[in-house]
Amino acid sequence: MSVATPATPVPAPGTEAPAAPSPAGPTPAELLEFVRTTAADADLVATLPLDPENRTWVQLEGPGGSEAWLIGWPPGTGTGWHDHGGSQGAFATAAGTLREDSLAVRLPTEGWRTLELEDGVDRYRALSAGDGRAFGRHHVHQVINESGAEHAISVHAYYPPLPLMRRYSRTGPLLRLEEVERPEDWQ
Repeated sequence: MSVATPATPVPAPGTEAPAAPSPAGPTPAELLEFVRTTAADADLVATLPLDPENRTWVQLEGPGGSEAWLIGWPPGTGTGWHDHGGSQGAFATAAGTLREDSLAVRLPTEGWRTLELEDGVDRYRALSAGDGRAFGRHHVHQVINESGAEHAISVHAYYPPLPLMRRYSRTGPLLRLEEVERPEDWQ
């Protein structure tokens, strides 16, 4: 049974699949433990400068060579649909509530610009302070602070460190690759 079918099989430039994570790196469960512990550090969380309109972030030292971030989410902000370039990861909410929309399907990493998703692949969850989740190398999601009044704060960790992020747009069942970001675009 196919869960995602290419609607326009045109290779996207710069979307080559990165190498698989080293077995020596932290597992998604270890990353989840790290982000939950870090999110519970009230003194650290309080150091994050918050902007009323834009997300803010501070890079942290993650376990075992992973990349980690403390991120502030003003009311109504989100990431848009994206993946993590083949890195596995985890995130936990330190303050407020974040909504994660994700796809319960493994998408091909190359050879397409637009996919038509079948019914039943969407997953939704709310993550309040203390809640977290881990994910594998093929995870596609968006994260949103739906609050109209309160900031949310979260901790994220990725291994290997993010080689790229693919950004997607979504219209109904159609998922379209829009751009590929490299670390220099967000650091």
